[in-house]
Amino acid sequence: MTQGTGNQGKAWSGVFTEATDSRMEAFSESISFDKRMYAQDIAGSIAHARMLSDVGLLTRAEFEAIERELTNIKGQIERGEFAYSSALEDVHMHVEKALTDKLGDVGRKLHTARSRNDQVSTDFRLWIRDAIDALDRALANLQRAFVARCDADFDVVVPAYTHTQRAQPVLAPHIWLAYVEKYARDRERLQDCRKRVNTLSLGAAACAGTSLPIDRNLTAKYLGFERIAANSVDVSSDRDFATEFAYDLAQIAIHLSGWAEDWIWQSTAEFDFIALPQPFCTGSSIMPQKVNPDALELIRGKTARVVGNLTSLLMLTKGIPLAYNRDLQEDKEPIFDSYDAVSAALELAAPIVEGAVLKRDSINSRLNKGYLDATSLMEYLIRRGAPQRTAHGVVGKLVRRGIESGVALADFPLETLREASDLVDETVYDYLGAQNAVNAMKSYGSTAPEQVRFQIDEWKKRLGL
Repeated sequence: MTQGTGNQGKAWSGVFTEATDSRMEAFSESISFDKRMYAQDIAGSIAHARMLSDVGLLTRAEFEAIERELTNIKGQIERGEFAYSSALEDVHMHVEKALTDKLGDVGRKLHTARSRNDQVSTDFRLWIRDAIDALDRALANLQRAFVARCDADFDVVVPAYTHTQRAQPVLAPHIWLAYVEKYARDRERLQDCRKRVNTLSLGAAACAGTSLPIDRNLTAKYLGFERIAANSVDVSSDRDFATEFAYDLAQIAIHLSGWAEDWIWQSTAEFDFIALPQPFCTGSSIMPQKVNPDALELIRGKTARVVGNLTSLLMLTKGIPLAYNRDLQEDKEPIFDSYDAVSAALELAAPIVEGAVLKRDSINSRLNKGYLDATSLMEYLIRRGAPQRTAHGVVGKLVRRGIESGVALADFPLETLREASDLVDETVYDYLGAQNAVNAMKSYGSTAPEQVRFQIDEWKKRLGL
């Protein structure tokens, strides 16, 4: 058997008579990825030690020594002076080993009334809580980028699409605010997830709690948790908060991917609606003319791994029995990977939105193609007494006539329109053409200029613009 370095330094070594196989150490280590939770681990340990001191399980001097040395360890890690070893498995044992090397028995008292089970859960919750707050700030920044360009683009009318076919004309800011609404829902989901993340696990110990006189309310207060887990068996195996966060990350990625897809095809020569900022594009090694939307393509592409990570977590937790099982070590890498991908995408998204330019002349030159005002004409007839189905049929026949003759609805003479319906008079031209169709809108949440202006002003208030 290939032996490792022995069980010295391992918190669980007392019952063992043989050293851990080096292959097992390499297979089971998590320090390579969970070391990024060092700040949360140290914060949790300081709060735990403070509580132990408050209830008399540590003296005040012992707590102060632990707090001081944990702060020193944090500084060493941040300065790159801390040594890691797979033999110590995870970030928790690294921090504890460094502490006991300095403080001896005082350091060994830190793990009183806790297990790595509740410690890991607490650290992970603290890390996700911080991640949620960072994502919320990034999403708000992206929302501001869209809202900030609404005034300058307010006079631009663009086609809206359904089934990737031209549907109705809308103001460009109405499109920008559609993205803002999606990211608002993402932020709401994150805040809702944060409520369940913000539950204290410490005090559950391994799975049954502890007979020692701890005060979990104090620990929750010191760490800013809003509630305390009520069942020690449940909290040991609970990763609902992680899978919920993974879903939220996937939904953000999907929204970013949809926006990226829109702008990728709208920046093509075929559409020619938008010019992307070149600092976020790349060229071709063989075709000199190319300006490729690589940033947007990668945002779209990375969505696949974020969705895949959600699936991984769901499959990981689908059959784990109560309470803690080592399978749960596999919960962190998918979360870290998804968070990194989404954070990087958000970091690029805002400057891309800020730097993009609408190609007004190109948009306007083709705006009245596709009979975008057909619905406006139909609703004109409805207002004048025609049943909806009848009005729909009348306009459909006019559109067919226009397609065959190459004439826009607004260019039909009044006589032709009256032949289609005797409800038509000269006021019909107030509703034909893309701009008139936009101006005719009335409903709340529509592309009516006054409605869009209202929404822009509301979002400016909400986002502090």
